Amino acid sequence: MTARMKNPAMVLPDAMTGIQNIYKAMHKGGVPETTLELVHLRASQINGCSPCVDAGVKSARKAGETEDRLLQVVAWRESNLFTDSERAALALAEAATRLADRPEAVTDEIWAEAAHYFDEQQLAAVILMIGITNLFNRLNTTIREPAGATWG
Repeated sequence: MTARMKNPAMVLPDAMTGIQNIYKAMHKGGVPETTLELVHLRASQINGCSPCVDAGVKSARKAGETEDRLLQVVAWRESNLFTDSERAALALAEAATRLADRPEAVTDEIWAEAAHYFDEQQLAAVILMIGITNLFNRLNTTIREPAGATWG
């Protein structure tokens, strides 16, 4: 498969500069890198973004994630491999990614659970990861970016 066009974030260089700044801020938020990678992977699975799933698995491995956990992200609720804080982040990722599925996607219960495990700075990092992942999922699926593609 060939992409319809070069990724819009690369076509407009100022966009990539802004995105890179968000990533820098997000990674200074105090959330374990593996948690952020799990959030990215789960949102990308929901959105069916194969290049982000591919890149997310590679990034998670690099961050020290195990194969067993990576294979079970899609069914994290039924798995005993995730911590309570990771479960809270994954629930928030699912709710914030599936906004159209219900009137109040991010319920007070989901929010309270995440806020129990993450302070405001950490919540900001998790929410930014969810948002930036959803941005890239939408860019990549729109242009039909193939999995494994490299930008440049």
